[in-house]
Amino acid sequence: MVAETGRRLSLVWGVALWAVCFFPMVVSAAATDRASGKPNIVVFLVDDMGPMDTSVPFMTDEAGKPKRYPLNDYYRTPGMERLAKQGTRLNNFYAMSVCSPTRTSIVTGQNSARHRVTQWIRSENNNKGPLGPPQWNWTGVDNTDITLAGVLKKAGYRTIYIGKAHFGPNDAKTEFPHNLGYDINVGGCSWGQPGSYYGEHGYGHLKGNKKRAVPDLEKYHGTDTFLTDALGFEARTLIEQAAEDDVPFFLHFAPYALHAPFQSNPRYAKNYADSGKSKPAQAYATLVESMDKVLSELMDSIEKEGLAENTLILFLGDNGGDAPLGPTHQHNSSFPLRGKKATHYEGGMRTPFIAAWAKPDPSNKWQKKMPIAQGAINQQIGTVMDLYPTVLNLVGADIPKGHDIDGHDLAKQIAGAEPNPERPNRFLMHFPHSHRSSYYTAFRLGDWKLIYHYAPKMNPAKVRYELFNLKDDPFEKNNLADKEPNKVKRLVNAMIKQLDTEGALYPVDEQGKEMRPVLPG
Repeated sequence: MVAETGRRLSLVWGVALWAVCFFPMVVSAAATDRASGKPNIVVFLVDDMGPMDTSVPFMTDEAGKPKRYPLNDYYRTPGMERLAKQGTRLNNFYAMSVCSPTRTSIVTGQNSARHRVTQWIRSENNNKGPLGPPQWNWTGVDNTDITLAGVLKKAGYRTIYIGKAHFGPNDAKTEFPHNLGYDINVGGCSWGQPGSYYGEHGYGHLKGNKKRAVPDLEKYHGTDTFLTDALGFEARTLIEQAAEDDVPFFLHFAPYALHAPFQSNPRYAKNYADSGKSKPAQAYATLVESMDKVLSELMDSIEKEGLAENTLILFLGDNGGDAPLGPTHQHNSSFPLRGKKATHYEGGMRTPFIAAWAKPDPSNKWQKKMPIAQGAINQQIGTVMDLYPTVLNLVGADIPKGHDIDGHDLAKQIAGAEPNPERPNRFLMHFPHSHRSSYYTAFRLGDWKLIYHYAPKMNPAKVRYELFNLKDDPFEKNNLADKEPNKVKRLVNAMIKQLDTEGALYPVDEQGKEMRPVLPG
């Protein structure tokens, strides 16, 4: 009996010893095998997030070092802090001023002037505006041969879309992401805001704005699961499935947050109760913190599955912030930047951007191909069009023949703080529609920024030209157009040249005649 017991103990200890010695070798071999395959790509696209909606400082001082402002101490984003510590921030990163144009630019690599999705897309009817160009691309870009997901799918990726889509209207091919090259779609449809953030409301199906009810999340209806959390749960499940199936994945994660309605997440409400800010502003902060928590959880899940060294994360917003903190065109919700979402000032077009490997490892094959400096901040211009060539160049997929792009590979910029000398230092944002700022083109060339108004009386400034030197006046307080007429003329000429190159459509007057830019007299 004693001998038998001894044999059993010996067997148990033998198995345990095998596990201790051999299991790490198995895990290491699996990790090595995965590293030899294609890298995973995560695009984490936050709705309506400006560069000040975070505890991570994106502004810099004169020496190029991160500089904190009061809003950085209001918001709580430890997940973004973690990501920024592992990677590189761009503090002059530009998007279009509203969502649908940016989202289309990300998946095509084209400027909105070229793809002509120049306005946010209303689901039910064409919202070109009173003077908007009749031929603008209200139904979106539906060619899967050229979309980022379509190209990656052909390259062997499992392509996953989760959250807000807003690529096209109801009944168009672009209404749902699975028609744009995504194998899986959870929650994406034609509208740009949720019916509700509350599971108790069924995200709009049971209570709230039923015309904007979020699809595909029925199993959470009637629960206390916040919308952002539900989308995060779905993302982690699909990451686990991709790991189990041993396939590379492209996850396009786009929470509906931070878009209105500004509904507070009770889980974080106490963190802002004594802030002295309004209830809507406190609710907005809980949306920020909810998003950030999901970012942390996704990073944890990727690491748990042994995929972190082989996964690139690109974090950004789709336009300027929309925090309910003051007048639209002034220095409030994105302080110290001027303006907010849907305006032509920096607060309307600048967004946070962080590129990082989910777990830095200089020995990793893909990290050798695209090294990313840790804790760095690069001040050179970057844009939403850049994601397309950056991702495709990393994975070795060709840009489709005949498909013109306006983006540039960010690899050299995210390798450290030094600028890429090959990159043009310019950005053009064309908006021939009505919104908070209406009928304008914003054009940045080097340190100078021109805002051209096609209908001056319809904008707060009531002038045709606004000119700012962003090096001397980064917060756009002094319009130099009257003092620098020659500079205005040069910038207008350069702007016209780029608009023509990209095939831009212009606003039309009441007689239907194009309102093309005019030079100062």
